[in-house]
Amino acid sequence: MMTRRTFLRGAVAALAGARWLASGAAPDPRRDLPLPTPARLPRWRGFNLLEKFVARPGGNPPFQESDFEWVAGWGFNFVRLPMSYRCWASAEEPRKLDESQLKHVDQAVEWGRQYGIHVNLNLHRAPGYCVNPPKEPWDLWTEPQALDLCAFHWAHLARRYKGVPNSQLSFDLLNEPPDIPEETYARVIRHLTAAIRAEDPDRLIVVDGLRWGRDPVFSLVDLGVAQSTRGYDPMEISHYRAGWIPGSDRWAEPTWPLQRGDRRVDKETLRRERIEPWIRLQSRGVGVHVGEWGAYNQTPHKVVLAWMRDCLDLWRSAGWGWALWNLRGPFGIVDSRRSDVTYENFKGHQLDRAMLELLQNG
Repeated sequence: MMTRRTFLRGAVAALAGARWLASGAAPDPRRDLPLPTPARLPRWRGFNLLEKFVARPGGNPPFQESDFEWVAGWGFNFVRLPMSYRCWASAEEPRKLDESQLKHVDQAVEWGRQYGIHVNLNLHRAPGYCVNPPKEPWDLWTEPQALDLCAFHWAHLARRYKGVPNSQLSFDLLNEPPDIPEETYARVIRHLTAAIRAEDPDRLIVVDGLRWGRDPVFSLVDLGVAQSTRGYDPMEISHYRAGWIPGSDRWAEPTWPLQRGDRRVDKETLRRERIEPWIRLQSRGVGVHVGEWGAYNQTPHKVVLAWMRDCLDLWRSAGWGWALWNLRGPFGIVDSRRSDVTYENFKGHQLDRAMLELLQNG
């Protein structure tokens, strides 16, 4: 008997196939995705796509097939989807799910399969926690109600995508946990992992490091999950004049290497402080990926490229993949609105060719 999920996948595949035929192109059968394990992640490289990042009044738009087409065409194989659960539920009725919004996620997973791109689903806003305002009505770290609600949403996603291979799909449980005790974070992660594995025992799970993704979590080594770090150091480069960072408009215009008072911050500083702790985690049998990185469009372009080059070299040496925040927008390579870039017209968009080529070589 055909299930709803089987029918949906078939319909989305047919739609995608029709669009391929209309464009005169065809899926590349050579883009087989590597099989990941929690102990060893492929060096996935790609972008964050933001259609479900923040719940919008009246509903969020679907993901865009053109993003998947561009990402694959440029040679990348990974997208991370940071999502708010409020796109398909509400704080007032958190267990009432909006199927029309979840179908957009189904479609993104299917496009990943069609275009040979691994899709990583992340709860950027989970019941009980988000790194961005507004604050949730419950607290995930202290209130059992919030933890149960968060587990409910992950269990639903686990059931929904059971059978999709790990080469195509993974779950990133919570975006950027704050500076909380490691035992508190580990307790929450173990509960959510158990809820997923009760539905789909083999699903690949990724967890962000503590302190907003910056610090590895050694107490989860035995859990059989990979971990995700960040590439925003130093903040003076990545978030220069970012309006949501208090005081960033008063920082001196950055250079790379960066002079922070009497202290020089350079590639070796990043290796020592941001790479070596995660290498120690990796040596314990935990796969590592850089789930977010990039620089806001107020940082001088030449500084961004020099810093990016060093970051990419460090991650390549460590064997880590990465996902730029974002593809389209002020951190990205398309329509970033930098004032000091000569853009190339690309399908009606403004493409930062210099940054793209740097990423392609990274």
